[in-house]
Amino acid sequence: MHPPEKSNKPGAAIGLLLIGMVAISINDMLIKLLSGGYPLHQMVFIRSVIGISFSLVFVKLEGGWSVLKTDHPYLHLLRGFLIVLANLSFFTALATLPLATTTAMFFVAPLVITLLSIPLLGEPVGPLRICAVIVGFVGVIIMTQPWQGGAERDAPLFVYLLPIIGAVSYALFQLLTRMLGVSAKASAMAVYIQATFIAVSVAFWIAAGDGRYAVGLEDESLIFLLRAWVWPQGNDVWLFMVLGLNVAIVGYTMSQAYRMADAATVAPFEYTGLPLAIFWGWVIWGDLPDAVILLGITLILGSGLFVFLRERVKKRNLVSDKRLQRRL
Repeated sequence: MHPPEKSNKPGAAIGLLLIGMVAISINDMLIKLLSGGYPLHQMVFIRSVIGISFSLVFVKLEGGWSVLKTDHPYLHLLRGFLIVLANLSFFTALATLPLATTTAMFFVAPLVITLLSIPLLGEPVGPLRICAVIVGFVGVIIMTQPWQGGAERDAPLFVYLLPIIGAVSYALFQLLTRMLGVSAKASAMAVYIQATFIAVSVAFWIAAGDGRYAVGLEDESLIFLLRAWVWPQGNDVWLFMVLGLNVAIVGYTMSQAYRMADAATVAPFEYTGLPLAIFWGWVIWGDLPDAVILLGITLILGSGLFVFLRERVKKRNLVSDKRLQRRL
């Protein structure tokens, strides 16, 4: 039996992705805003419970409960854990680093996809794209400044590495999204993700929900990850509601965008998240990147866009459909 034909609607896909990027930027801003009073696993749990409720509505609209059936449960489970790892790494870094810096570091994901396409998909990557990847990682080194130490650093080096861990996880997640998007509905894929988030956050609550592992810690990122659960206070309840709605919008629009068009067409528009992050950082916290950080951002942004433009010129997808179908 041949797999169903994938749709090719680049205009609609780009529009959906832009909606998703706005929702992501609001989500990141709210999580950073709330990170001083709530643990990350509690925020993930509440937003995912709300988010899965909205996602189930999309399931009904896309065909009913039958769309939740899948022939590839383990791949969906792996995809869910990859995006959980990507989110936890990124959000943990957000508690310490400026929003724009964390977002820029995360945007090495397209460069990681390029590298992973060599061993995982057997795709040739020419010297120009290899050079672009190197330039992008030079930008990462400039932003992390590993040669600094002690009082010279505004955050420990491991905090700077967290967005990179998130970027690698996200790259693998996107490769699986394109694989599974051949046969799975976007709403079903969003439900699988939210269910994984709920399971992981409950496990965190069982292990560390009383905050015992946060006692005596000084690093803001670790405290954010391990502090005790606190019932949302005042207007924070509404902010959590917005987080839940946002995560449903993100889960649906991003999955649908990558189902409707090739990654090489859609993915460059994810870079709209960077100016949005700079905007929120400036409006909410008065943060603007300094010259060194701006140089690193420019190198990462430029190299990532070059990789995608090169893909368009070479008329290749970042993910080869034919190879992926054979792996399903």
